Amino acid sequence: MIKKVFDSYDILLSEYQCNQLNRYYELLVEWNEKINLTAITDYEEVIWKHFLDSALLLKCSVFQQTKRNRILDLGTGAGFPGLVLAILCPECEFYLVDSLKKRIDFLSIVCEELQIENVQLFHGRAEECGRRKDFRNQFDFVISRAVAQLPVLMEYCVPFVKKDGYFVSYKGKKYNDEIKLSENACQKLNIQLEKVEEFRIEDKEERYLLFFKNLSMTDEKYPRKSGKPKKNPL
Repeated sequence: MIKKVFDSYDILLSEYQCNQLNRYYELLVEWNEKINLTAITDYEEVIWKHFLDSALLLKCSVFQQTKRNRILDLGTGAGFPGLVLAILCPECEFYLVDSLKKRIDFLSIVCEELQIENVQLFHGRAEECGRRKDFRNQFDFVISRAVAQLPVLMEYCVPFVKKDGYFVSYKGKKYNDEIKLSENACQKLNIQLEKVEEFRIEDKEERYLLFFKNLSMTDEKYPRKSGKPKKNPL
């Protein structure tokens, strides 16, 4: 099932990667009974709406044209998209950050069982991690499927992106409305929208990946203290 779905999008998987994703699904369902990881647990739905959706980055021209290999997934949750991409791109380094320790514990178990060696896991809030010297302006791509308005995500994510790197946001069909809302945030953070990649999931759901290029080192005032980006977006 997994291979058939991925083949239909010209994303090649080895038998080993298929087995990893199948086991990932089993662990996801098992742990979802203990902690809230996802509302989607049906096997086919997880493949389409979590696994394939996460993997769409591999089909994007900006990602394909670069040799960048340090990728941070902010607000990774149950590992989407970061852990799926780590399975598919073993040559890249992935850093997965989430504010809930239980989710990080789950991901640690998945990585250990699936023998995933290109992932580092971090528990923390974006407002705090974004000020760490070892994280700040250090990543080629910062990706997020988190459910939040684009101006909020920008303030959380852009401080991690190196100059000329990219913040990539996974959005739905109303992405244009969010882009309009984010004009001030783009100016203050000195980023620009460079590319929008459009996909359809199972010929039903629209998915858009928005690539924002970071034009400079991020102003030290961002991200603001905990809670402010969400309460008072740029």
